[in-house]
Amino acid sequence: MNKPTAKPNVPMFSSGPCAKRPGWTLDALKGALLGRSHRAGPLKKKLQAVIENHRKVLGIPADYKIGIVPASDTGAVEMALWSLLGERGVDLVAWESFGQEWLKDVTSQLKLKDVREFTADYGQIPDLTQVDCNRDVVFTWNGTTSGVRVPNGDWIAADRQGLTICDATSAVFAYDMPWDKLDVITWSWQKVLGGEAAHGMLVLSPRAVARLESYKPAWPLPKIFRMTKKDKDGSIKLQADIFEGATINTPSMLCVEDCLDALQWAEGVGGLQGVIKRCAANQNTVAAWVAKSDWIDFLPADAAIRSNTSVCLKVKDAWFAGQPKDAQEALLKSLAKMLDDEKVAHDIGSYRDAPAGLRIWCGATVEQADVAALLPWIDWAYASLKAEAAKQAA
Repeated sequence: MNKPTAKPNVPMFSSGPCAKRPGWTLDALKGALLGRSHRAGPLKKKLQAVIENHRKVLGIPADYKIGIVPASDTGAVEMALWSLLGERGVDLVAWESFGQEWLKDVTSQLKLKDVREFTADYGQIPDLTQVDCNRDVVFTWNGTTSGVRVPNGDWIAADRQGLTICDATSAVFAYDMPWDKLDVITWSWQKVLGGEAAHGMLVLSPRAVARLESYKPAWPLPKIFRMTKKDKDGSIKLQADIFEGATINTPSMLCVEDCLDALQWAEGVGGLQGVIKRCAANQNTVAAWVAKSDWIDFLPADAAIRSNTSVCLKVKDAWFAGQPKDAQEALLKSLAKMLDDEKVAHDIGSYRDAPAGLRIWCGATVEQADVAALLPWIDWAYASLKAEAAKQAA
């Protein structure tokens, strides 16, 4: 196969941190307020703008609390787990690496006894109809390391008694989230927005706030997780200022400025529906290529659960299947390196705990033309490696 000539203009296909929005330069950060306390009026207004612009673009209900928290999506999920769980039994749904981490937290760190586990292998999803929403439910909306997402929120009961805690880090801005079905929602700026790392978003429904104010966990909470405080009358109340721009720890105002720029871009391409369409167009481009291929396929067989952001692929070629597992892994690492060396795709190897394969970020900040330009290069790299292996075998 001849080596392609056209290359993606932006070869950034990492699943996090993800590609910056089209046209981004360092000039986007010129308005950052640096060298001052984040508690000062003008800086707090910037933080409040991040919160309210998220609410506007995503359509988050007015009575839901939105906070900026430390340690990216991971920090936001940990805050929720440690602060809210233990009041009742937990159903934990996991089908990829991050869901498995939340399962470990709940069973090995918090050591909760009444936990039901619903798990599945990479590329599959558990039977969501078995989940009991009268218990607390912890799940990932979009599995970044498996390319599997929940198909919808229909399985979540509207009259549930438990809380739904949703790690939505590579789903928010890619799907129209059913906020009424979700009580705790977390994500980071570094995914679909293409923002910088280390900052997380935590959204609480009124039901989640009520839990925080009525239930005290049996374990001590580190300061960085504490979302409540004693009121003058001795009652426990939500620390409302956390959800008004007063962050628990010091944020990077450079990252804040970058996030505001990304949100402005999202509004400029049509708001939520505009960024959703961009994700879908990128995933459809990959799908059309896969449909014509005789060697590569999606890791999730069911189209209804395939991610439109973190697109995970496997090799279906019989020759590849006949190779030892370590040889398969080595070949795909070589493929990813070839594309990296050619500067056509950075960081598209599968996640370290996932099956050997490829992972292409197709979020909204990636241009459809760049996805289309990448795909012939993947064909070329695989054909080249396969031909070299045949040559050496001979």
